[in-house]
Amino acid sequence: MDQQVFVSNTGTQAGSHFVPLPGHVRPLAAGATDVGPADPDERVSVTLVLRRRSPEQLEATIESLQSLPPSQRRHLTHDEFAVRHGADAQDIEKVRAFADAHGLVLEKVHLAAGTALLTGRVADVNQAFRIDLRTYQHPGFSYRGHSGDVHVPMDIADVVTAVLGLDTRPQAVPHFRIRRQPEGAAAMRATATEQVAYTPPQVAAAYAFPENVDCTGQCIGIIELGGGYSDQSIGEYFASLGMAPPPLVAVGVDGAVNQPTGDPNGPDGEVELDIEVAGAVAPGAKLAVYFAPNTDAGFLNAIATAIHDTTNKPTVISISWGGPENGWAAASIQAMNRALQDAAALGVTVCVAAGDSGSTDGENDGLYHVDFPASSPYALACGGTRLVVENGQIASETVWNDGAQGGSTGGGVSSVFALPSWQKNAQVPPSANPGGTVGRGVPDVAGDADPATGYEVLVDGETAAIGGTSAVAPLWAGLVTIANKTIGQPVGYLNPVLYSLPKAAQAFRDITQGNNDIAGTGDVYAAGPGWDPCTGLGSPIANRLIAALQQQGGGQA
Repeated sequence: MDQQVFVSNTGTQAGSHFVPLPGHVRPLAAGATDVGPADPDERVSVTLVLRRRSPEQLEATIESLQSLPPSQRRHLTHDEFAVRHGADAQDIEKVRAFADAHGLVLEKVHLAAGTALLTGRVADVNQAFRIDLRTYQHPGFSYRGHSGDVHVPMDIADVVTAVLGLDTRPQAVPHFRIRRQPEGAAAMRATATEQVAYTPPQVAAAYAFPENVDCTGQCIGIIELGGGYSDQSIGEYFASLGMAPPPLVAVGVDGAVNQPTGDPNGPDGEVELDIEVAGAVAPGAKLAVYFAPNTDAGFLNAIATAIHDTTNKPTVISISWGGPENGWAAASIQAMNRALQDAAALGVTVCVAAGDSGSTDGENDGLYHVDFPASSPYALACGGTRLVVENGQIASETVWNDGAQGGSTGGGVSSVFALPSWQKNAQVPPSANPGGTVGRGVPDVAGDADPATGYEVLVDGETAAIGGTSAVAPLWAGLVTIANKTIGQPVGYLNPVLYSLPKAAQAFRDITQGNNDIAGTGDVYAAGPGWDPCTGLGSPIANRLIAALQQQGGGQA
């Protein structure tokens, strides 16, 4: 098919041909209506993703790293990555010339992440990218967007791989489920009843996390797309556990800040859950919380900022936000996946919640979907279980599935990503969708996520029991942090290692009962022996898992 070409008659690029960038067309949000053109004088920000230097070398580096045991891995430093794979200076100058020619301002370049931030008036952005920005009204929100392709001049068409931020609809949702405690914390901690809640240290103990590991010197990055935390609430919570609060730093991205809403049922629930779980299971670790707008550009820039943060230097990142793969523009998925690839080269483990809406991921199109960014092959996708603990020991553990109203663990087969090499022996089934292709299987691992057996936390001063795979991502982030501390260096890209561990290591509790068919019409998808599309390899037997990682790498206890 021939590419549509426009001819520019403005600025220094007069006569330039414009060509469409693939992967930027998004359908109207369901239920939204077009209410007219965006204000031509409104100032907007746009993130350009620029091509990598030596992408083949980067892939080779990651393949080499993943073939080595954790203690023998020599990850790239931030400086090395920027020099070898950051944006090229000549490409940046081309983008600067493009911005100047169209009345835009090149505000910031992130060399290592390969992104450039442009700002300007809607009218100039429309002209620069040959689009028509419009305002859309949805019952729950309003947003700016466009229909049709995004175009760029031919002389930067091979430089710019994505243009994000033109569409401002909410890109992701937090994957937590809250259950109010009617009778206080003591009743919620009672022995096995229909509903119970555990403190994060109790969950960690059930999963055999090593005790008394001081994670001072480690840093966990936490991505948040809304809400905030209160130092007072966090302090009160850790005091109730008899623990010192973790060192906390809030990092603002794209104008977002730590801004608690005061509503524990809103995004504050996500933020404080993440902090309280990660901080309680990895005591002493610093927590860097990255706040960004809930847009495709905001999400990407938050992840890129965390991965390439040379100040806080997190070696583990927890992400509890996401959305169905079909809700993303293809260019956005590619840009996010590239950022997660950066993490693998830098030795950063990224733990991502697999979603709370079962095998459909909340979509009503009659098809099955997995959640992104959990479906990225560079993410450690975290599924959910129902955990019953009696006398400190696991009495039972099954797939979390409380039906359409109560939620269920996400999981299934990716429609975007091919089956990774390290998953080829996991017996990932064909997708339940027509065609039955075999792709990246989700999740990789699991942990307690059922709100009925959830986590006792404090949000905006109110005690609550919270579940969802949102809790599993920071739980696993804490576990990996303990492993990093124990082994003496970051384990980094963990997926290939986990799938290669021998059964004799007994590093996982295999979950074999239940399914995540949230509609209750069948067994798509069902748990079973070995890896499955509900709980992955299973929940952790943490002390054995860390020992197995040490033995692989020759680490010392």
